[in-house]
Amino acid sequence: MSTALINIALIQTSCSDDINNNLATIEKNIGQAAGNKAELIVLQELHNSRYFCIEENPSHFDLAEPIPGPTTDFISRLAAKYSVIIVSTLFEKRTAGVYHNTAVVFEKDGSIAGKYRKMHIPDDPGFYEKYYFTPGDLGFIPIQTSVGKLGVLICWDQWFPEAARLMALAGAEVLIYPTAIGWDPDDGKDEQQRQLDAWQTIQRAHAIANNLPVVACNRTGIESSKEITTQFWGNSFICGQQGEILARASSDENTIVHATIDLNRTESVRRIWPYFRDRRIDAYEDIKQRLIDEEK
Repeated sequence: MSTALINIALIQTSCSDDINNNLATIEKNIGQAAGNKAELIVLQELHNSRYFCIEENPSHFDLAEPIPGPTTDFISRLAAKYSVIIVSTLFEKRTAGVYHNTAVVFEKDGSIAGKYRKMHIPDDPGFYEKYYFTPGDLGFIPIQTSVGKLGVLICWDQWFPEAARLMALAGAEVLIYPTAIGWDPDDGKDEQQRQLDAWQTIQRAHAIANNLPVVACNRTGIESSKEITTQFWGNSFICGQQGEILARASSDENTIVHATIDLNRTESVRRIWPYFRDRRIDAYEDIKQRLIDEEK
């Protein structure tokens, strides 16, 4: 069996209010990752700015931009300059009053290979995304690139096994999660650890259940609004088809995480763990219900 090795880099950084400075940091890190032979570079969720969804503020809609637009032009130039594939996420202005949290994937020549609009939109203290984002309408469709089919999902999507499974069923060869998630600093250390463990476990479970590598790129740093402070917990990681950790960052470092994945391991793992063969597709009709009526 031939190999299908991909060198992946995740860029984990803190962000400031200075968009130009954030973009300069992205440019520097992409250049460094490419210099270390990365072929696929993943940026964290909403990397242009601080995580503005920490509060509801109508002025933050000014951060949104069309696709294509200034940021896609900028990242397109970097993809072409370094001949790398880049996964980014942007605050997309689709039209007046309709905005999305959108991943854009750039091919090595700088062209846009495809995009994905975040499907699951949270609404919790410090994560007021329903105020800003319309739920995605592009479905769970992998994006074809020169290194394979990328199943790109975004942050809150990572808690839903249905999303990972649908991407896998559609032919995704790797699952990618740009992320912005963190702790409430007032939570105790034990609770913080439980949350982090849950976050890592659910994504490693997606790898295991679908026999696919999983990539999660989170931000780091402390960001605050007038009412809430969030400590983004970093821990960006790459795992293999059996959930094995290949590389992982710490909680508080600005860093680039590198690992090599072998897409052909999916075939060998599925031969001994044939979950797709044994799925009872004749018995899953109720999965589309909100709840199952016990008296049915």
